[in-house]
Amino acid sequence: MDFDLTEDQKEIKRVARELLATRSPWGRVREAAETRRYDAGLWGELIDLGWPGIAVSEEHGGQGLGIVELAVLAEELGYACAATPLVPSAAAAAAIEAGGSDEQRQRWLAGLATGELRAGIGLRELAADAPDADAVVLLDGEQAWLVAQPAVDEFATIDPTRRYGTVSGDGEGLGAGAAERVRVVLAAELLGVCQRALEMTLEYVKDRKQFGVPVGSFQAVSHRCAQMLLHTESARSATYFAAWAADAEPDRLPEGAALASAAAAEAGREVTASAIQAHGGIGFTWEADVHWLYKRAQLDVALLGGARRHRAALARLAAARVAVPALR
Repeated sequence: MDFDLTEDQKEIKRVARELLATRSPWGRVREAAETRRYDAGLWGELIDLGWPGIAVSEEHGGQGLGIVELAVLAEELGYACAATPLVPSAAAAAAIEAGGSDEQRQRWLAGLATGELRAGIGLRELAADAPDADAVVLLDGEQAWLVAQPAVDEFATIDPTRRYGTVSGDGEGLGAGAAERVRVVLAAELLGVCQRALEMTLEYVKDRKQFGVPVGSFQAVSHRCAQMLLHTESARSATYFAAWAADAEPDRLPEGAALASAAAAEAGREVTASAIQAHGGIGFTWEADVHWLYKRAQLDVALLGGARRHRAALARLAAARVAVPALR
């Protein structure tokens, strides 16, 4: 059995990596953070590619692909730490596609797919890209709520590459699978953050010398890098399993999303913190770029709700699955 991406999915990944390397290098990320403004040109290019609606059906003006393809994009956007509203807006569209009523789909999906409308995701007290959003998909346990034209109180966080706010207003419930899809997309973005942090750390410890030898040759440093790789690959396996389940076996999505959220949340905290530490004194400075990844990771972990709650949810789901055959 082949667990790799398809050729089409690899092509999406390649195009995204090349585009973001050109259009969203660290200099652009820093500029967006310091001005607290998104790169309108980059957002326009992403719209032209049809990526806001990648997981929206063709019936509603999207590309008709799936959560795996959206996860591929989210991973690359996390890898670049791109200052763009694509991940929240596309994740919200996927949630409405999966769990929305016919009326909700008709009202929102075409506009979100074309980028004419934008959406945020998150919690009432912390919603990503909620400021100026036309709608926000809020997560509350296993339930997702759609708040139209929300009242948002914007506030600054440690991650200035993205806009956040608290959300007021009544919401309409979304059906099964909506919350899980949002969390899978967030896990994919965290995976990209971790991969970039790992690569930057490996490059640094190979070049940085102490006592005439690369610091990466020291056992403590090499062990820490190995642990970073373990966390990153664990998040990768769990996230793409959950994305596959969303598209192919929705009954397995609740467990898959819980597993992906737990693995990605733990990886996000551990890998980026290790990256800062491995960079030594420079890792804490404004001039270093690795801190952007650390900051994005902390907010994504908060949006996911942390690893502990998802481990508990996974344990409940696994226990229920085991208990059902025993009762027959």
